[in-house]
Amino acid sequence: MAHKFINEIGPAEPINDIYLVRDPILRSTTKGDLYIAMFLCDRTGQLNGRMWQATELVYKSLPKPGFVHVKGRSELYQNSLQIVVNTVTPIDPSKVNVDDFLARTSKDVGQMLAEVKEIVGGIRNATLKALTQAFLADTDLMDKFCTAPGGMKMHHDCIGGLLEHTHNMLRVAQAILPLYPHVQSDLVLAGIFLHDMGKTEELAYDMAFSYTDSGQLIGHITKTVLMIHQKAETLRRQGAAVNAEALDALGHIILSHHGQYEFGSPKLPATCEAFMVYYIDDLDAKMNQVNSAIETDLSDSNWTAWQNTLQTRLYRKRIK
Repeated sequence: MAHKFINEIGPAEPINDIYLVRDPILRSTTKGDLYIAMFLCDRTGQLNGRMWQATELVYKSLPKPGFVHVKGRSELYQNSLQIVVNTVTPIDPSKVNVDDFLARTSKDVGQMLAEVKEIVGGIRNATLKALTQAFLADTDLMDKFCTAPGGMKMHHDCIGGLLEHTHNMLRVAQAILPLYPHVQSDLVLAGIFLHDMGKTEELAYDMAFSYTDSGQLIGHITKTVLMIHQKAETLRRQGAAVNAEALDALGHIILSHHGQYEFGSPKLPATCEAFMVYYIDDLDAKMNQVNSAIETDLSDSNWTAWQNTLQTRLYRKRIK
């Protein structure tokens, strides 16, 4: 039986298929009955799942994350589609075609990587050029860079998402840097190329998107700074001159690129280049969130459901 993809499901349909289950939580109703809240996902999106009259035994049987066979029905609840689960059975991952469940970038990975290499190849500062070329020459790392997601849920959460996000940011930087001649373009381009490199170690994406233990403990920002200093030390051992000020300026961009302490930045932006990378990063992430929310909303309304990460509903009707 062909898989029924999430984006093919309409209201009031019977559900009898395999989905990736994420973030299941056992909760109580106001009457004290147990139910399970979860996300049911495949490569086309995700829907809220609710299993009423659940038991702790069923909850403990669920993989977190993993694949499950779901029987139930779809329904509209507060103008949003969800799946009411009657039965849920864990499925051996070896029995599943993982490509049906992990979203992939729709863009050409080879072309994006080639353009990233071309843009980064234009860096002239000796230290930044040597560092970025050392990363590009690390073939194992670049393989991970081309396959890693850009995030877990917030933005570019697909195989190849990290490359797509970085590629977009570099192209935006190319477009606006001529408007700001006082900004050091080499620092901006190197900072963008490397800003999320630690996600290649922070995130796991073999079966579902999740954090590695190391990623959970340390995080991609710190990991990226460590990776940069490891490459710099290798260059020094090879006899290359590594300018400490350039290294600090680049490190500051990495440490401040989330822009605010509450968003996980150890430092706030304090240079023109750090501000530019922060705003380009935020712009591309927000545009991806908005576009994804509009494309995956299955209602017939001109407005999407409430988007918690954006703190708004989105108007989706296009002008003629």
